[in-house]
Amino acid sequence: MRILLDYLIFPGFLFTAVVGMFACWIDRKVSARVQWRVGPRMLQPFYDIVKLLNKEVIVPSENRFVFLSAPLFGMASVIIVSTMLWKTIINPSATFVGDMIVVVYLLTIPAISAIMGGFASKNPLSSLGASREMKLALSYELPFVMALVVPIIKCGSVKLGDIVTFQIIHGTILHSPSGIIACAIALLCTQAKLGVAPFDVADAETEISSGIFMEYSGAPLAVFRLTKYMLFFTVPMFLVTIFMGGIYSLVGILKYVVLLVLVILIKNTNPRVRIDQAVKFFWGPMSILGILAIILALFGL
Repeated sequence: MRILLDYLIFPGFLFTAVVGMFACWIDRKVSARVQWRVGPRMLQPFYDIVKLLNKEVIVPSENRFVFLSAPLFGMASVIIVSTMLWKTIINPSATFVGDMIVVVYLLTIPAISAIMGGFASKNPLSSLGASREMKLALSYELPFVMALVVPIIKCGSVKLGDIVTFQIIHGTILHSPSGIIACAIALLCTQAKLGVAPFDVADAETEISSGIFMEYSGAPLAVFRLTKYMLFFTVPMFLVTIFMGGIYSLVGILKYVVLLVLVILIKNTNPRVRIDQAVKFFWGPMSILGILAIILALFGL
């Protein structure tokens, strides 16, 4: 029962959803201010989810199971990641060996679920969006993993609790040259993981009319939207845990807010890139910088 409550209330679904919707509101509010608009009310993301839950669900005649189950897989993975991260922050000694690898794998599932849903819809534009998402995921995962190798080298462990404990004792990973480079790489990969500009090629409304999510409506679309809101909280918090020592006080919360604002500012100050440009960017400069960061970390820098 205790485990069930953890996954449903704190730090599971309910907590992650609420904070994620708040983070989405910050995104929309800051974006509006950058564009000299007023922006939505604080509860607007909640209203959007409730509205979608009351809409009719239209399901393609083929691949119904995959089409409807894909959003649930993505949301479940985000809930598990959020729970693991908060367990690490609350009690670093209670984590298990290799949990960081588990988190990295789980963070790929939202992209995989979107790909599954896009192809299952049988819509040409959705399939095009799914194809773009597949190429994008294959491109940003390489430098993202390289960036995460840096704290593993510095701490000598793939255990989240050990990485957090190391930073409490010796200072954050971000205080070293290799840590700065790795965090910058991870931040740019986060833009792609969140599906925001300049890497929002999979659901580009001006090009492929919402892409992957074109055939989704009602509750399944609400689940996809809520998953994205939750990722706005979970992925930056993962970076705070890995590179900045976690969230233990008001300063830790400010670290998360700073990362979130950086994501929003990058989103609002850069045009959308083509999928081939995104692949070249991540496999080219980002991968080279990732190798450089690993070399510096091996030399203790």
